[in-house]
Amino acid sequence: MTNILAIARKEWRGYFASPIGYVVIGMYAIIFGYFYTVGLSWFLRQSMQGPQMGGGPLNVNQQLIRYVFLNSTVITLLVVPLITMRTYSEEKRSGTIELLMTSPITDFQIVIGKFLGAMSLYAAMLGITVIHIAVLFVYGNPEWKPVVSGYLGLLLLGGAFVSVGLFFSSLTKNQIVAGMFTFAVLLLLWVVDWVGNFLGPVGEKIVTSLSLTGHLEDFLRGVIDSQHLIFYLSFITFGLFLTAKSVDSERWRG
Repeated sequence: MTNILAIARKEWRGYFASPIGYVVIGMYAIIFGYFYTVGLSWFLRQSMQGPQMGGGPLNVNQQLIRYVFLNSTVITLLVVPLITMRTYSEEKRSGTIELLMTSPITDFQIVIGKFLGAMSLYAAMLGITVIHIAVLFVYGNPEWKPVVSGYLGLLLLGGAFVSVGLFFSSLTKNQIVAGMFTFAVLLLLWVVDWVGNFLGPVGEKIVTSLSLTGHLEDFLRGVIDSQHLIFYLSFITFGLFLTAKSVDSERWRG
């Protein structure tokens, strides 16, 4: 555990030794703030017009927070490749991967340490958004359970994205190539359910089950379904397994 935490801390320091950490957090905060402001403006307008139009009160969880969280996944799609592209690629480019491979640290410890390092930066990005949500609790009365389940879903989605990014970073010493492959694969997994309508009922069910964002919907509604938990945890485990195999092959190639 000590080795894992040491690698995670090294990754964390590495993000802020370069502009990457500041850029991704700043980018995430700005775009999330935009989605939040637009969503809040719409919600306030609808709340004021609702009684005049004979409508009932709006649900802040389902008609504001849920959509803001859902829109924020677009930012995750953009920034996770920036977070993960350097994890192994930079080690390979600078030659420090050889020191890591010859150290008495197992592949499992290396992979988990780098995963936790990347996830700590992702969690810091999500942490900024707590301020926005806290404002809603100050001036409104949202339910806290859907908010907590929403954040859990976003963490699991981010973990799945990070596991894909770690794998592609382990395959090349070029950060740009790693980032582009990660983005391309995540984008394909993002839109995979769009083609479901053309594949018939069985094909639609299969591709829908592979959609990373499709499994997020229930979390944003305040439902923590074991089916979705198992999907995300399995996806993360598989991504880290592929990364460990890639690292292992690197060790044997010398």
